[in-house]
Amino acid sequence: MDEVNSTLSRSPGRVTSGDGTRIAYERRGEGQPVILVGGALCTAETEAPLADLLAPRFSVVTYDRRGRGGSGDTGPYTVEREIDDLAALADAVGGRVMVHGTSSGGALALAAAGAGLPIDRLSVYEPPFSAEPGACRTYAAHRRRLTGLLDRGQRAAALELFLADAMPPGALAGMRGGAEWPRLEAVAHTLAYDHAVLGDGAVPAKCLRRVHARVLVVDGGASPAWMRRAAHHVSTALPHGRHRTLTGQTHQVAPHVLAPALEEFFGEE
Repeated sequence: MDEVNSTLSRSPGRVTSGDGTRIAYERRGEGQPVILVGGALCTAETEAPLADLLAPRFSVVTYDRRGRGGSGDTGPYTVEREIDDLAALADAVGGRVMVHGTSSGGALALAAAGAGLPIDRLSVYEPPFSAEPGACRTYAAHRRRLTGLLDRGQRAAALELFLADAMPPGALAGMRGGAEWPRLEAVAHTLAYDHAVLGDGAVPAKCLRRVHARVLVVDGGASPAWMRRAAHHVSTALPHGRHRTLTGQTHQVAPHVLAPALEEFFGEE
């Protein structure tokens, strides 16, 4: 990997979104542009390992979603503003693009495609919608708790609430006080943005029917059953969707396992 990375051209940049917010990005490699949209708490740096694996074939763009890293943050937040961010980025790197979104970044990418952004092909990994009975009530209650904590400025508590649902029992205790904790706490306010992107938490069939691009929906064979069912529902709701499972993978998918699937999909004639 170090040998490959040393040959890649990397160029940082900034684009201005429709509301004046400056969005920081980095572009590496040459070829057709592929934009990577990170999930909750992720930044351009988080997406770098996957970008490095794809860059020998594509021009891969990673970026800090608004409120994170080197990007600005203009309030009040709306999903439409995040879609505008992605539109400005797509325009800056070539107009028509391919996009991959992970977790809630996948939900954002699907919303952008449904809103008419010029996306030729789209892949998503486990957008965290749910098709389970009663899931919307549970999601609404969780969202109220999290946004309440954030409204009171309690970022650490909001971060703990989010991670407690996303991590194995006992793992959270090991993270508190760790080197990564300050970075996560600094972007914890954007957890409310990811919740907004997910709407009521249900698979957004109406929006998905407006997506005209070919879409690859990927899940992990070792992920929770509800998440895999949701991925299947997303793929069947899309006019041009297909589904693929990566054996042995969880929601924290390994870049070296995901990259070949994306390279195959984005490279199809």
